[in-house]
Amino acid sequence: MTTSANPAAKPGPRERLLLAAQQLTYTYGVGVGVDALLKEAGVARRSLYEHFGGKDGLIAEVLRRSTSEDEADYRATLAAAGDDPRARLLAVVDRLGRIASAPDFHGCRYLAADLALTDPAHPGHEVTRAYRRTVHGLFADEFRALGHTRPEFAADQLLILVDGLLAAGATRPDIRPEAASRELAEHIIDSGLPQPS
Repeated sequence: MTTSANPAAKPGPRERLLLAAQQLTYTYGVGVGVDALLKEAGVARRSLYEHFGGKDGLIAEVLRRSTSEDEADYRATLAAAGDDPRARLLAVVDRLGRIASAPDFHGCRYLAADLALTDPAHPGHEVTRAYRRTVHGLFADEFRALGHTRPEFAADQLLILVDGLLAAGATRPDIRPEAASRELAEHIIDSGLPQPS
């Protein structure tokens, strides 16, 4: 009887391109060259065009994959914080503060992509806009559950705070953005709560 090891199958060219692009674009930005992407993935140029139609399609798909992962992380963080909407919102801010304080943090890939992709018609922009709409919706739902007087506006404020937290984490880590963000988030949450009569 012959036995053979069954090693884990090596990912195909499409998956290798996605993995390489997800890592390289986070580390170096969406301006990373096609040759670097192909080399890291170990695939031929033809694979890029067959699977994604070119670099723009690859970038949009990487952003789509990342947003899916990050949306799941938001939902898991909210769920792990229990049932109190205030605690759930603050848990998100605390989690993002820890992420932004990590030594290998390079900033928000979505802000970076939106700033670097100067063509307003680039397909990546719709991915980042859809992601922000989803996160805004998650925040607004929590503010509504809390009885906040302006849930949509408060969600706008918290999303701006998140963008600032992530930008500061990448550019000004010495200011401890997580502590400042927590206090600002508490103000946004508490300022719109109904006042006892």
